[in-house]
Amino acid sequence: MINKQNLWFLTLFSLIMVLSIYYLTMSDDALSTLNVNSDLSEETEVVVSSENDTLVALRVSLEEELLSRMNELEDILLSDVATLQEKNDAYEELQSLNQKESEKEAIIKLIKEQFKLDSVVQIDNLNITITIASTTHDATLANNIIRSVQELYDQDMYITVKFS
Repeated sequence: MINKQNLWFLTLFSLIMVLSIYYLTMSDDALSTLNVNSDLSEETEVVVSSENDTLVALRVSLEEELLSRMNELEDILLSDVATLQEKNDAYEELQSLNQKESEKEAIIKLIKEQFKLDSVVQIDNLNITITIASTTHDATLANNIIRSVQELYDQDMYITVKFS
């Protein structure tokens, strides 16, 4: 005996089969007219923004190094074998890494807002290396970036700007 559920299944299956046969037998001209009537106008511009491959590779490698170091420190913190001093050192280094990351984000945001450029920032103690995605290697732009970044710090930092 056929119940309502089976009847609906057969009806929908038959409808899908008829539509698929109709689609397969349609000519190419009919299919092309379907695409012409789409909602996109010819005046619409599509802007594709892609980052420099060098910046992406550099960013990924730096993030991988950071994550591996953070995992090592977290393992030390969660270890039963580590001494109290080792755990304290690992905690302080983890805090330092987090602080450096927040400084990096602030610098990247500053460069993005002021100069409209994508960048990757590396911080090692007093050394800051900024890699900029730009085809022009402009010394005045580099000096302006260095001055803007130096304003974020009270002490003198050794700031290097590289273009890729």
